[in-house]
Amino acid sequence: MERTQTLGFVLIFVVLVAWIWLNTPPPAPPDQRTATAQVDSAAPKAAPSPLIVAPRDTGITDKTGRFFRGRDNGTPQTITIETDLFRAELSTKGASIKSWELKGHDTWDRHPVQMVDRSSGDFGILFGTMDGKTLSSRDLFFNAAPGARSVRLDANNFEFEIIFTLPASNGGALRKVYRFRNDRHGADVRYEFADLGSVIANYEYQITWDRGVPFAERNSVDEAGHAAAYAYAGSELTKIDASSIGEPVSRSLGGRVDWVAMRNKYFGVAFIPQGSASEGAVLEGHRTTERDNGVLEHYEMALRMPYTATAVETASVRLFIGPLDIDVLRSYGVGLESIMSLGWTWLIRPIAEWAFLPLFRGIHYFIPNWGMVIILFSLIVKVLLHPLTRASMKSMKKMQSLQPLMEEIKEKHKDDPAKMNQAVMNLYKEYGVNPAGGCLPILLQLPIMYALFVMFQSIVELRHAEFVWWITDLSVPDVLFTLPFHVPLFGFSEVSGIALLMGITMFVQQKMTVKDPRQKMMVWLMPIMMTLLFNSFPSGLNLYYTVFNVLSIGQQMWTNRQDDEPLRKVEPKKKRGGGIFRYAKDMPRLKR
Repeated sequence: MERTQTLGFVLIFVVLVAWIWLNTPPPAPPDQRTATAQVDSAAPKAAPSPLIVAPRDTGITDKTGRFFRGRDNGTPQTITIETDLFRAELSTKGASIKSWELKGHDTWDRHPVQMVDRSSGDFGILFGTMDGKTLSSRDLFFNAAPGARSVRLDANNFEFEIIFTLPASNGGALRKVYRFRNDRHGADVRYEFADLGSVIANYEYQITWDRGVPFAERNSVDEAGHAAAYAYAGSELTKIDASSIGEPVSRSLGGRVDWVAMRNKYFGVAFIPQGSASEGAVLEGHRTTERDNGVLEHYEMALRMPYTATAVETASVRLFIGPLDIDVLRSYGVGLESIMSLGWTWLIRPIAEWAFLPLFRGIHYFIPNWGMVIILFSLIVKVLLHPLTRASMKSMKKMQSLQPLMEEIKEKHKDDPAKMNQAVMNLYKEYGVNPAGGCLPILLQLPIMYALFVMFQSIVELRHAEFVWWITDLSVPDVLFTLPFHVPLFGFSEVSGIALLMGITMFVQQKMTVKDPRQKMMVWLMPIMMTLLFNSFPSGLNLYYTVFNVLSIGQQMWTNRQDDEPLRKVEPKKKRGGGIFRYAKDMPRLKR
């Protein structure tokens, strides 16, 4: 292998490793099960920042003030709503969501995924009052409309509405109305303010979610790497990511906001205002450590809504609570799918979102086993990339055939580098070889490879998807055996069987392509490094690369047989005279 090509492969390797390394969370710490099992109870209980500036306190000492005095005492009642997609519990304390369990989605230890911190509930209203109080609805008891306290929705009983009322001492009332549909993740929520113009201050209230989205994965470090909060306004997405422990992050936006959202790795919550425009949003987040080397990222979000103090005023918000399924998010029609981690918007995301993901899911329509889907998907991608990889293989073979001639040139001009380089370039030209021909096709494949990487890291379809034998979850690393120590630098002790297979196939590839004795180190270096790096990656991603490597080995063998012909010089093109003289010369002479 010639020096230029070797340098090209090294650069490609460095770029690929840098891309993957920068976008991969740290491997799971030991005994991570204990840390994530305590997520619901260990989550921080920080109160939302009271961003509304209330008037000066008038001296009333009770925390609710004169308008809602006594509403902080009561016995909470629970209303249960069950659909084909979730089971939710609403509480009269705060008219809040006490529990929201997703159907068809389990935590790592096989309990239903819980979207709400059950210790206090969530989804409240924050507002200031004319007597100088800043109140959160979650501390106040509402009255629930009479009716059934347990409702099951299905195709026949498709919708359900429940009204919660918070009366004020002046005769007005705040009503919070939930409307559920059997086919929708979340609910439509309507707020009604009746005769509260003399109660609510500052012409503003906030719709809040204070407790974040509980973690659901075994590896909390990995899940924290995907957690974030978002706001979408003016066709621009704002994101905050609390990536440093002890360094809270916050962002306040003014003006109309189309929606706010927060997520963990596979699930999210969003507020989407309907009709009336919002006046801004606030996002806050912080990262904390947990026992057994666990990590949590905790986010809060608030949607600032205008209040005009009219006699009767209403506002509606669509609430999304569910899995980060791109079709579900896209169905809301507001760009909510942009919270999915599918790579750079200008290059990687279009490939993942509009090419590979539809193909991937289309195959699953016919093949139920996701492992078999990945194998067939690898074959299809390999066929699509065949022209590029074939061109690369042919160029590499030509370079290998030129090695003896290049060695002669280097020996002949070893004292004159300029002449040596010129002679090498002439040799390339003489045999029609492009020294970058083997590297360029591989470089063109890098965006495709990275699009596949982010897709396999992000899609909820692979979560808890079984394949065969020990591979029971394609979204996490498969564990073949555990070492009695941690691998230095990489920090893992659990060894992935699929990663080992991928390393073996990569070694075979290198053995077939690297023929220069001086480059023997490359035969071992790349397979070892990639195996160590991919050991903590999802088994579905490693399965794809393993199958892709096996197909590449077969393609290399086929290319070697098809193109097994001696290297020939390129015949120079003969220059011919131009103009009418050439044609006159070639014309037959006329007989007289």
